[in-house]
Amino acid sequence: MTSVTWIPRQALSRGASGVGRSIRAAWRGPGRERDLVVQSLKAAGAALLAWYVANDWLSDPMAMMAPWVALLMVQATVYSSLRQAAQQLAAICIGTLLGTAAQVVAGNTLGALAISLPVLMLLANWSRFGNQGIYGATTAVFVLASGSVTAASAGHRVGESALGAVIGVAVNAFVVPPIHLRDVRENLATLAREVGDVLCTIAEGLRRGDWDADTAADWSHSASQIERCLESLRSARGWSRESLRLTNRVLRAFRRAPSDVPPEDEDERWSRVTGHVRALTRTLAVSTDDGRTATPPDPALLKPYAELLELIARSCHKESDRLLGGPPGGDDDARCGGDPGDGQDDDDRAEETRLELRRQLQEGLREHEGWEAPRAAVLGTMLLQAENLWAETAPRSPDDSGQ
Repeated sequence: MTSVTWIPRQALSRGASGVGRSIRAAWRGPGRERDLVVQSLKAAGAALLAWYVANDWLSDPMAMMAPWVALLMVQATVYSSLRQAAQQLAAICIGTLLGTAAQVVAGNTLGALAISLPVLMLLANWSRFGNQGIYGATTAVFVLASGSVTAASAGHRVGESALGAVIGVAVNAFVVPPIHLRDVRENLATLAREVGDVLCTIAEGLRRGDWDADTAADWSHSASQIERCLESLRSARGWSRESLRLTNRVLRAFRRAPSDVPPEDEDERWSRVTGHVRALTRTLAVSTDDGRTATPPDPALLKPYAELLELIARSCHKESDRLLGGPPGGDDDARCGGDPGDGQDDDDRAEETRLELRRQLQEGLREHEGWEAPRAAVLGTMLLQAENLWAETAPRSPDDSGQ
């Protein structure tokens, strides 16, 4: 019994911890958590305003339609709010009119439902309605279940739906319009940090010399997790692009210029970096496979190679810090072999160190070629991937990194 109840308690504990972290993040400053709080409060405010206008000001008997629609109109972007408002209003109008017509034809609720629902559910799957088509069927159910199916009541429902849509879209567009530029920067910084962490882990294992097939498999798994960060970045870029549609003039009118966002070329660059990391981990995994002819390089050469990976990892960490506006360096840099510094002189020293390490590795590659071709092939591939990674992540000026 204890083991059965322990799992739900653990899940509840993790959930409570996650909620606590989100609340603290929203309180500390701007971020995704605070954006979520703002959007939630805006949706509630839009519903309250719609109810006041429809019920207290206009005294409409179908006032509940207005806050219901307004609540759903406060979407992640102004463009999506406007698009879904049009789709939902069309679905509600069709559902109201078809439900009313079916009641007139059938003369009873069951017959009207049998006539209208099959047609409305087919229309719900029409792509032009997006995910709003189901509101046509639910509106017909509300119309027929209310007991008041007249032309006047149908007009009230359509009118209140339009009122709610206008209020919801207006609140979303004019009250702190949602702009998702920050998400791109945060996701890009997370991706750079994750790449650096994976390279640090690989470098640490290569330096110790106790890595095997299981270790290489773990590295491959860690590299595959970076793909999720890349997908999150692409999703954030899409939201950023959509959030600027129809809002530029609104932002200028309210003097709310959006924060800068890294250029889209950065997404492609880090996509290439992710591919190089995956290729490196596959090479290491193949070299430990007993069924392959490829074998790991001489352990003496893996130490300078580990130093080379650490240089690249520190460069990734520094870029992540720059993207978030924080000072470069920190615990992660110390774990990757020392303090890399943050000035131009430090970048120059890193380049000099890289050239020296490359010289050592190239000499080792020539020696391997005279000994064993499989070892030389593995070392050559590893060196190529390191060169590719350095070319993509080498220290660059703030203007080059979208800062």
